[in-house]
Amino acid sequence: MSSTRNASDVSGVTPDGAAWLASAGTYPRSTLSYWRERPDAPVVLPCGVAFDVVSTPAIFGRRMLDRMWDEGPGSGPVAEFRGRMLLFAAVGTAQRLPALLEWEEWGAHGRPHGRTGAVPPLLCHGPGDAVTVPAPVGAVPPDRAGSRWLVAPDTRHPWLPGPEVLLWAAVRAARAAVRISIFPPPDQGANVYDVSRRR
Repeated sequence: MSSTRNASDVSGVTPDGAAWLASAGTYPRSTLSYWRERPDAPVVLPCGVAFDVVSTPAIFGRRMLDRMWDEGPGSGPVAEFRGRMLLFAAVGTAQRLPALLEWEEWGAHGRPHGRTGAVPPLLCHGPGDAVTVPAPVGAVPPDRAGSRWLVAPDTRHPWLPGPEVLLWAAVRAARAAVRISIFPPPDQGANVYDVSRRR
């Protein structure tokens, strides 16, 4: 983290972080110039150059993020956009992560009796894809699209998790969401009575 920022504030993009984001585009200086004029404007940037992006449903993404910070190496930059969590990852992750999820039977296709329902479909954006990234300066209150940084880039070379780290976080998040019971599931046709009202 930059020493000029409050240690608890990770939502603001530093000038070095903005330079890193802009480096993904074809015309980085134009992007930085645009942000100087409109620091509250989101932009569309290509993936596969400086970063890949793994997009998850917001709740599942939050679980992954919690695992990465509580039990793992932490995360790279993370944004929220239109109800989805955007996890910035190392280039190549978009191609490799789906194969790892399938290999471990956590993927979208799964196996007949595999773990397919536990990990929601993760959208992996790599070369040829683009994502909308939030503005460097967050709107107060956040804009209507729900676009904001949760962990903003703050250096010209931020650490980015690779596919193995994101696989680990997804599996941990999925396992945490699964309720394990020693009792058989209740009969769906059975009547349920409120025994607390007995006299």
